[in-house]
Amino acid sequence: MGRDVTATAFTREDRQRYRQKVRRSLDVFARMLGEARFDDEPRSAGLEIELNLTDQRGDPAMLNAAVLETIADADFQTELARFNVEINIPPRLLQDSVFGRLEGEIRASLNHAEERARTVGANMMLVGILPTVGPEHLTEDSFSDNPRYRLLNESIFAARGEDLELAIDGVEKLATFADSIAPEAACTSVQLHGQIDPGGYATRWNAAQAIAGVQLALAANSPFFFGKELWRETRIALFEQATDTRPEELKAQGVRPRVWFGERWITSIFDLFEENVRYFPALLPVCEEEDPLEVLERGDVPHLPELRLHNGTIYRWNRPVYDVVGDRPHLRVENRVLPAGPTVADILANASFYFGLVKVLAGEERPVWSQMSFSAAEENFHAGAHDGIDATLYWPGLGQVPATELVLRKLLPLAHQGLEELGVDAAHRDRFLGIIEGRCITQRNGAAWQAAMFHRLYDDSRLDRGEALRRMTLRYRELMHSNQPVHEWPLDSPL
Repeated sequence: MGRDVTATAFTREDRQRYRQKVRRSLDVFARMLGEARFDDEPRSAGLEIELNLTDQRGDPAMLNAAVLETIADADFQTELARFNVEINIPPRLLQDSVFGRLEGEIRASLNHAEERARTVGANMMLVGILPTVGPEHLTEDSFSDNPRYRLLNESIFAARGEDLELAIDGVEKLATFADSIAPEAACTSVQLHGQIDPGGYATRWNAAQAIAGVQLALAANSPFFFGKELWRETRIALFEQATDTRPEELKAQGVRPRVWFGERWITSIFDLFEENVRYFPALLPVCEEEDPLEVLERGDVPHLPELRLHNGTIYRWNRPVYDVVGDRPHLRVENRVLPAGPTVADILANASFYFGLVKVLAGEERPVWSQMSFSAAEENFHAGAHDGIDATLYWPGLGQVPATELVLRKLLPLAHQGLEELGVDAAHRDRFLGIIEGRCITQRNGAAWQAAMFHRLYDDSRLDRGEALRRMTLRYRELMHSNQPVHEWPLDSPL
């Protein structure tokens, strides 16, 4: 949600005042866009990586407070559940050997954090959904010690008025109910932040939406939840359902979900913030003292806290971000599509592909989104999540095509071109995009490896389902530390 919120009870007056502040902030934001007041470095990018904490047996370890205390690094922060933490990677320019340097820096940070975490009985794991997580790990008691999470939980259930239904139909079927938003904590992701000037924002966001299904097909890494094999990227379906404020009647009326792909291509970042204000009531109506118009008119930069907090409770897969750093406002696309893991090398391969491809697609004279419907992009998104590396996707000029063929024939050369235009060194382009190529050739990403290893243990070795998932998880954790890309991981039995 972007910042801490003090636990409180909200009155009708709080909600009315908040709505007025958000609308006033939207007017100020529109003025700022018109007056070109933004930092416009288009190559600045950052990452956030969410992690699971596991115990020696591979089960969730509810130890994030102790882990963060022993790590003692401001880059590591709490997340929703006590078995989650997050590392924030400071932004840097996309040029030269940036991805190679990032690989070394992130691995060093995570290795240090892992060493410290082990002193309190925890191990870190980069995975979209921890395969060993069960209903007993996802209750209100699992929330981290931060009042914002309980307050958000109360607000969502006050809006719903009933328990959450989780119904996911994949290789197997899951049908259950949850009495809190704790299942959301099972979803751990990598968020890619790309800074952009207001004039180029719409093309960057549209390009990111157009390739979201491809990203999921390539990077799927969440095939198991509550012991069942579901979607290849089950995290998408789970997150959509675990924070849904709508009872069935509001769904039938067409009320928009707060976890949202969107419904149209945009012409300005203002479109997205205006949709936020028009369609979504406040979950956390916390007002600050800032008068944004007064701040703007005296020549200072408003922080627009109400507009930003409201935006932080609307979970677009490509989220618009307004931020102020060093008294300079800037805009970012926050790409929230990717799962965590399997390795740091895989994460940076996904990032390289995304930033390179978006760079080219956003600059095309006849952009891809002018040749395909928005609904086709959304269908690709869910197909990539459901089927992973085996997905069939739509692409203009090619029609329905296997995702791996689309990437190898069309998109991988464009990603190379984009990274070259950004000034990324050839050796690093080849290394990280070579990982994407390797996944396509072997038809193996994180989800495919997890499923294959599980079935080797469950079907071939006749292990109990829970034990097969546990042993697969422990083998995954071991291979993760090698930093060997997942398409090269062996399928040897860890018996």
